[in-house]
Amino acid sequence: MKYELGPTDALVIVDIQNDFLPPNGALAVPHGDEVIPVLNKYIAEFDKRNLLVYSTRDWHPDNHCSFIPQGGPWPIHCVVGTEGVQFSPLLELPVNAVIISKPSDENLETYSAFARTDFADQLFAAGIKRIFVGGLATDYCVFNTVKDGLALKFQVCLLLDAIKGVNVNPEDSKEHEEEMARMGAAHVTLADITA
Repeated sequence: MKYELGPTDALVIVDIQNDFLPPNGALAVPHGDEVIPVLNKYIAEFDKRNLLVYSTRDWHPDNHCSFIPQGGPWPIHCVVGTEGVQFSPLLELPVNAVIISKPSDENLETYSAFARTDFADQLFAAGIKRIFVGGLATDYCVFNTVKDGLALKFQVCLLLDAIKGVNVNPEDSKEHEEEMARMGAAHVTLADITA
């Protein structure tokens, strides 16, 4: 299926931060770096049409509840003020990209870009009706962002060629992709939006 991009569309890039990228990220998503060249092509398609590009990021205090030392499941990652929290230098964000920082409450885990942020309000104010979502990781932050976007009545297109999962269990990414489709997300690749 072909998708004609227009002024009610926005690109949402989820958490392309150093700590999520191999080989040296503290919580590296396997093959996560492979999505960057594809995301850059999506960025170019949106940017040449002057369409909005959003980039989300984990933004943790150093004692966040999700960290293993605090009893959470994850290694320490994306701590404010560290190199790991920075976007990959290979990600070609336009100068007018809008940054969405997930809340830095030490006692709250937020996987979704919509959770306790003004992201939805920003999209509504800009007249956005459809979001194209790619990034890391399929089975956590991408999944929850897509789920919340659908609940807020946005049309959501999942960029199948620009996502990778953590896969704590081997089938996690596949199962989450299927669940997002069941919830109403369209599965899209770069070929569907390029002329």
